[in-house]
Amino acid sequence: MAVYLATGNTSGGVCEDCQHNTMGRNCEICKPFFYKDPTRHIRDPRVCIACDCDPDGSENGGLCDSHTDPSLGMVGGQCRCKLNVEGPRCDKCKTGFFGLSANNPEGCQPCQCDSRGTVLGSSMCDPFSGDCICKRLVIGRFCDQCLSEHWGLSHDLNGCRGCECDIGGALDNQCSMDSGQCRCRSHIMGRDCTQVESGYFFMALDHFVYEAEFAQMGQGCTLETREHQPGRPAQWTDIGFAQVPQGGTLEFLINNIPYSMEYDLVIRYESQMPRDWEEVQITVIRPGSIPTSSPCGNTIPDDDRLTVPLPAGARFVVLPQPVCLERSVTYSLRLEFTRYQDANSILNGADYAVVLIDSIVLMPRHSSMEMFNTGDLASNVRKQTFERYRCQEGARSVIRPQISDTCAKLISSMSAVINDGALACNCDPQGSISSLCDPRGGQCRCRSNIIGRRCDKCAPGTYGFGPSGCIPCECSSEGSVTRLCDKYTGQCQCRPGAFGQRCDGCQAGHWGFPSCRPCQCNGHANHCDQRSGVCINCRDNTGGDSCDRCANGYYGNPVLGISSGGQCRPCPCPDGPHSGRHFATSCYQDNRNRQIICNCNQGYTGARCEECAPGYYGNPSQPGGRCQPCQCNNNIDMSDMDACDRQTGECRKCLYNTEGSNCGICRSGYFGDASRRNCRKCICNFLGTERSQCMEREDCVCQRATGQCQCLANVVGLACDHCAPNHWNLASGNGCEACNCDPNNSVTSSCNEFTGQCQCREGFGGKTCTECGENFWGDPRTLCRACDCDWRGIETSQCNRATGHCVCRQGVSGVRCDQCARGFAGQFPNCQPCHQCFGDWDRIVQDLSVRTKTLADRANEIQSTGLIGPYEKTFKDLEAKLAQAQAIINARNATTAAVATLMALIEDLRAQIGETTEALNHVEGDLTIIQDRNSDASKELNTLEREARELNLTSEQLNHQLDILKNSNFLGAYDSIRSSHNMSRDAERRANQSTTTKPNTVSQSADTRRRTERLIAGKKDDFNRKSAANKRALGELKARAQGLDMKTLNEKICGSLDDVPCTENPCGGAGCRDDEGNRHCGGLNCNGAVAAADTALERAKHAEKELNKAMGEMQELFTKVKEAKAKAEEAKVKAQAALDKAKATKNKVERSNNNLRDLIKQIRDFLTQEGADPDSIEAVANHVLQLSIPASPLQIRQLADEIKDRVRSLSNVDAILQQTQDDVQKAEKLLLDAKRARHRAEGLKSTAETVKQALVDAKTAQTSAEKAIASARADIRDTENRLAEIETETSNSEKNLDDAMGRLGTLEQEINVLKTKRANNSMAAARAEETATMARDKANEAKQILDGQLTDKFNEVQQRVDTKAKAVRDAKKKAESLREEAKELLNDAQNKLQKLAELEKNYEENQRKLEGRVRQLDGLEDKMRSILNDINKQIQIYNTCQ
Repeated sequence: MAVYLATGNTSGGVCEDCQHNTMGRNCEICKPFFYKDPTRHIRDPRVCIACDCDPDGSENGGLCDSHTDPSLGMVGGQCRCKLNVEGPRCDKCKTGFFGLSANNPEGCQPCQCDSRGTVLGSSMCDPFSGDCICKRLVIGRFCDQCLSEHWGLSHDLNGCRGCECDIGGALDNQCSMDSGQCRCRSHIMGRDCTQVESGYFFMALDHFVYEAEFAQMGQGCTLETREHQPGRPAQWTDIGFAQVPQGGTLEFLINNIPYSMEYDLVIRYESQMPRDWEEVQITVIRPGSIPTSSPCGNTIPDDDRLTVPLPAGARFVVLPQPVCLERSVTYSLRLEFTRYQDANSILNGADYAVVLIDSIVLMPRHSSMEMFNTGDLASNVRKQTFERYRCQEGARSVIRPQISDTCAKLISSMSAVINDGALACNCDPQGSISSLCDPRGGQCRCRSNIIGRRCDKCAPGTYGFGPSGCIPCECSSEGSVTRLCDKYTGQCQCRPGAFGQRCDGCQAGHWGFPSCRPCQCNGHANHCDQRSGVCINCRDNTGGDSCDRCANGYYGNPVLGISSGGQCRPCPCPDGPHSGRHFATSCYQDNRNRQIICNCNQGYTGARCEECAPGYYGNPSQPGGRCQPCQCNNNIDMSDMDACDRQTGECRKCLYNTEGSNCGICRSGYFGDASRRNCRKCICNFLGTERSQCMEREDCVCQRATGQCQCLANVVGLACDHCAPNHWNLASGNGCEACNCDPNNSVTSSCNEFTGQCQCREGFGGKTCTECGENFWGDPRTLCRACDCDWRGIETSQCNRATGHCVCRQGVSGVRCDQCARGFAGQFPNCQPCHQCFGDWDRIVQDLSVRTKTLADRANEIQSTGLIGPYEKTFKDLEAKLAQAQAIINARNATTAAVATLMALIEDLRAQIGETTEALNHVEGDLTIIQDRNSDASKELNTLEREARELNLTSEQLNHQLDILKNSNFLGAYDSIRSSHNMSRDAERRANQSTTTKPNTVSQSADTRRRTERLIAGKKDDFNRKSAANKRALGELKARAQGLDMKTLNEKICGSLDDVPCTENPCGGAGCRDDEGNRHCGGLNCNGAVAAADTALERAKHAEKELNKAMGEMQELFTKVKEAKAKAEEAKVKAQAALDKAKATKNKVERSNNNLRDLIKQIRDFLTQEGADPDSIEAVANHVLQLSIPASPLQIRQLADEIKDRVRSLSNVDAILQQTQDDVQKAEKLLLDAKRARHRAEGLKSTAETVKQALVDAKTAQTSAEKAIASARADIRDTENRLAEIETETSNSEKNLDDAMGRLGTLEQEINVLKTKRANNSMAAARAEETATMARDKANEAKQILDGQLTDKFNEVQQRVDTKAKAVRDAKKKAESLREEAKELLNDAQNKLQKLAELEKNYEENQRKLEGRVRQLDGLEDKMRSILNDINKQIQIYNTCQ
């Protein structure tokens, strides 16, 4: 029924049991997994074909499209593949996918190949297994891992790079795949393990050096220390050599082998013989038999016995075969120098054959190391490289050449393998400049005169190892056995008779170094000059180089052996020295009359020097009286008794033209300095001096000091002998007159002193230059012109001063006198007089000329009035006649017949002359105007010249300033100018390009502007719309922000519980402020984050305060220990001082005894001499009686008590002196034992060292140490109580324990600095072993204390202190601020430099303008000169006109 209804009541039948894989009501469709063949009819049995779809790769288990329907996109039989599957049957994965599976909804899973590790960067993989195709050095299923010993996965061709870990510095060739960091050995760093950490180094090949001077020497071997020469490299190591004779032996102890392998043995030596040393036997002495399983198991006994010669011309030799040595085994290496080659030819046999052995070196043999002998390609290359570059040869000699980088790298790898890492520098903190050493070889940077790899010993010839280096010995070459000295005290080894630390002087009482001999001072001095032997500090009133004469003021004969007069007695002149009345330099006793003769001091006279000498005054007879020189400025006769008053000193007879109470001024009429005896007679010119100052013509008065005479008006000079400037006429006797030189026409305002003639400018003359000069004419107020006369026709060279006309000689005429005169004929200058009739006719012609001129005047008048018409013909006739008359006149030899014609023509001649005269008058007027203009032009030219001079001066000043600028910073100025010039040219070029080229900046700017305008016009509406949308969005965000609830944030941050106003909320919140206007968030009883942070901060501050307090207590403890040590040191110093004082007292007593013995001996000798007079015996007895000797029992008892007190203040002085005197060698041996004990005790804690060094008296030191330990324990208990409180607030105290132990070591080093060395103290040497034992016990006890809880708590305190590192951040911020300020200053400096460049540019522009103006001024000046020349030429032309 349902079917029927579904078909629209058409049919209700349903087909059953459809065949041929069909189904449906009418069997019209194919079954699932079948599809209809579109080419067949539905009734065809083969119309439904089975789907051929892979069930794993297609959807719905292999279901395909049942029929073709383009509207639905269906194609009959088409499989529907899963997402990552493709193919007609959906049976294969797409590219980049693999693992087709029915369980995968997408069919296949994507490939996970790393593009960096796959070939060509592809993501393809095997479609079945998913394995990617990797590059050559990449592994892994997904190509995401590097091959072993490779790193750095990248897009390179091979994908990864080799680790290239250093064969020695790294443990293996494995490295981190990401960073490439290799696994380095100890104290080695760097990606490839080729660098050492700070304070470490790679050893050199000759690192294992064993010095011969420290080896065990056989019989006959001696140490030869050699001093280093400054500026020259040493050819030996350490302090010197071991000198070994033939048959001698050296035995070296070797106990520092770090790596079992074969070593090449190198012997460094210096040959002293002319031939080779034939045989040296080397024997390796092992501690026992060698196990066959050990690295040196193949060594046979013969391998340990080697023989080698020592060539004479070499400094080292390498044994032919190596020696095998094992790690941590102690060996002895014995060298026997058995035979020298030419021993028989040496004098006295072979005893004198010696060789200097410097050291032996054990050099690792590269061929026995695995890095060179494994047989693979890399090891073979390393071996070949090592041998090709001869890396081992450079290390054999002491002076090594510069090593190549290739060898350095291989040697560093060898060092890392041999030592399993890098070696510590261990630079001596006192002897080295820093704790760092050379990474290659480990040589530390030593201070002055310090040697050794670690800088731990003084160089030979120096001493006093310390923080400032070592001090040169400077032993005297004459007085010392060797230039070397004691390395502690600097004491040189002196020859017999030499003395002093440097052996450069004699002992006290001797002189003449180096041949010292006793001082010869006649018993009156104990010391003399070391070089000259002159006695020093002569006693007994003696003097002289040998104290062989009496001192000044004494007389006698002090030489030893003189029977009489041996005592120096005071000179009675009048009293003895130091009496206040002794006025003699010396005296002597006359041998005849035995009278004392005084040699008086200057100014004294008389038998006893009791009177004043001439030229002196005073009263020496009174106590304190003296004779003083008369203060007469040395202008009296010192031999004249009356030259000055002997009581008052007033001068009475002045000499040398002086006068006054002290002869201190020159006499009247004299001048000069009276104190210098140079008073000279006044020299005054009688004509220039005031008459009242001169008594006679040669006798005038002047100023006594300067010699200046009193001059008349306008007269100057010391002697009034010449006129003042611009004056003259001294000879008038009334003073000098003014020159009155014309200021415009004279060169200067001065004139000749005798004639008054001024120095006139060219063209001017006269006494005051107010006239034209000689051979010039014109008006001097305007211009003077040179006379232009022909010298052949003039009578004198001076022309008329008013008109300039020359004075012609007879027969010559013209303004210049350059033509023949009227009445003379011929060619100038050969003018001959005309015939006698010329005079008669000339008078007639002159009369006619006057009449012609009158008629010409009338004709001009008629012409001006217009009445010339009726007379025109007449004028023409006159002109013709005048022409004829002119011809007659020109002929000059006309006959009488021609006179009639001449008379007829005279009227025309007169008219022509009148016109010429009028024209000449006009020309003269124009010439005057031109002259006036020329004068004005000259004045203007003078003004221009002055301006030009001013401009030149300004230009010179500017040029000078420019020179100063250039000289002060020439390079800077030149660079600035060149830079400015380049910038200007570049700007000009760019400006030209921006306007001339196409396209240019201007056109591009215009195009950009037009495009911008179009864009603005096109995008305006869109911009407005977006702006409106943004405003709406901002409004929405603002509304949302206002709707936000801050309650939760306030609760979490500030601890606010309720949403209450800020004024009522004790915890505050966002936007809340307190009464002072500050932001308010958090507070007491608030649980927010702010309150928690504040609480944590307060706790941290409290912890820091407690830490500081604990540190202070620790410092107190340290101070107490230091004070205890200081007290012990003070006790030591006092004991030493007491010992020194006792020695000094002993020496003083011995000297006193010796002096007393000498005195007694001298007295005995004196008394036993023959001829000893009673007076001398009495004097000697008195001298002996004057000696102060404690004679009374009380004085003797006091002296004995004082000696006992001093002896009692010492500690065990007798024992010390006995030990010192008995056995010095024993003291030195004990000192060496003490040093060894000190070195053994150095491994203990600092307290032991301090106690050991502080002990002077064992009992006192022990008591002080017990008190210090008791105080330390009390302080430890207090510290523990405080540290317990700190421990409750800290949790990470244990993680930095190692660092804390390092800090404790630092503290120990600081305490070690305080210890003092007692190497030279014999008392400490005697008690060294006992003190070391006691110190060891105390050290163990102190170590147990310090290794306890105090160490841990102290380390915790140090860790808390590290929290102060936040101050570093503040310092960093401050540094950033300073850097910003530096940038601002840099910018400011750059701006100022730019302004300076602009100023320089402006200066250059102004300089160019100035140069242009100067050139323009030069052009104008040249132009004016040209105009002036033209004017002068015209004047000359006009002057020559007739």
